[in-house]
Amino acid sequence: QVQLVESGGGLVQAGGSLRLSCVASGLTFRTYAMSWFRQAPGKEREFVAGINWAGSIFNYGSFVQGRFTIARDNAQHTVYLQMNSLKVEDTGLYYCAARRLGDASARASAYDFWGQGTQVTVSS
Repeated sequence: QVQLVESGGGLVQAGGSLRLSCVASGLTFRTYAMSWFRQAPGKEREFVAGINWAGSIFNYGSFVQGRFTIARDNAQHTVYLQMNSLKVEDTGLYYCAARRLGDASARASAYDFWGQGTQVTVSS
C-alpha cells in the first residue's frame, strides 16, 4: 500500500519560513518524480514545485520566484520543500504527489499517488 505522509506545515508570519517533508512508503521511491501542489479554499489545486527521480531537474510554479526549494533524499524516501519569504497568499493545504517514470509535471492528473496534505497558514 502506497503512502505519502506530509508534515511540517503550521502557522507562520509573513516573511517567515517553513520546511515541508513528505515521506513515501510502499513504492520504489527512486523511480518516481515527486512534486508539491497546494490548494487554497475556493481555488483550484496548483503546482508548486517538482523534482525528477534523480534530483537533477527542477520545476517551479511561476509564483515561487526563487522563494522555495525542492529537494529529495532517495535513501530516506523523502522529498522536501523549503519555503522562505512566505506571503499571506501562500496559505493553503500543501500536497505531496508521486509520478512513476516521468519528469515532474505541473498537471495534477499526471500523478499516481497523493498524500493527505499539510496545512500552511501565513498571517500578516
